[in-house]
Amino acid sequence: MKRRKCIVVTGGAGFIGSHLCEHLIKNENYVVCIDNLNNFYDPEIKKKNISSIVNNERFTFYKADIRDREQLLFIFEKNRPELIIHLAAMPGVRPSIENPLLYFEVNLTGTLTILETMRQSGINKMIFASSSSVYGNNQKVPFSESDPVDNQISPYASSKRACELLCYTYHSLFAFHISCLRFFTVYGPRQRPDLAIHTFTSKILEDKPLQIYGDCNTSRDYTFISDATEGIINSVSRLKGFNIYNIGESKTISLSTMIETIENTLGKKAIREFLPKQQGDAERTLADITKARKELKYNPAFDFKDGIEEFIKWKLGN
Repeated sequence: MKRRKCIVVTGGAGFIGSHLCEHLIKNENYVVCIDNLNNFYDPEIKKKNISSIVNNERFTFYKADIRDREQLLFIFEKNRPELIIHLAAMPGVRPSIENPLLYFEVNLTGTLTILETMRQSGINKMIFASSSSVYGNNQKVPFSESDPVDNQISPYASSKRACELLCYTYHSLFAFHISCLRFFTVYGPRQRPDLAIHTFTSKILEDKPLQIYGDCNTSRDYTFISDATEGIINSVSRLKGFNIYNIGESKTISLSTMIETIENTLGKKAIREFLPKQQGDAERTLADITKARKELKYNPAFDFKDGIEEFIKWKLGN
């Protein structure tokens, strides 16, 4: 009997991870989800994210920490995965400034632990979730994978860049096949509650002021969850050697436009409270996705207004 393809997804109960696990299972893959269900935000939210698949015969969940090598070794040797999709991390720019030691311990040491356990288990394929934050306040727009990335402005961004370098090292030393995907502000149903779109929507609904740091002229390349998932899936089938890809929409939306879009969708005005700009926040992000289009056949299709409508429909029904 042909063995089902087994894929490990770390951070699989999170926002992106839960959508990815659903997609993989739908396409008849066997998915092993590793998540420590930490309290960065309510663990019950993560449990709800995977509630529709937790009893699926092609899904196995392990509550485990990516820094626990013995537990990882047990999981890898028991399930013999062909590929690791590594999404688990301590997220967020601003919290990383408050606790940089934790961010490097989880993100960098955790990634190194996974790579070493892969080597010990004879696994040599990984998709690594990096971040557009590695570009810092890049003056060249749009951001390209060939741009220099040695000016990160937060510990979170630095930890992600350090992980990319680790991935390259394991490719170079041990012939690992690794693609690092630099995600640009992913949003949509199940988005983490600490992120701006989710936070602003909640505060508008509750008639609470939006805390806006700096002015409304910052801008982001917002990537809808289905497009982000497509980027991961397409990279799985084209995984060879070492590569870095931008996964974004290749469009930029200002903070003021983002707020207005939420207001218009809700039919309700926001109360704005302006505060000083915070350290670590990039002025703008914009992805050059030429490489991903060509090599991954990545074709983001979701309009921002439609994406906000989908998010708010989920939010109101959740």
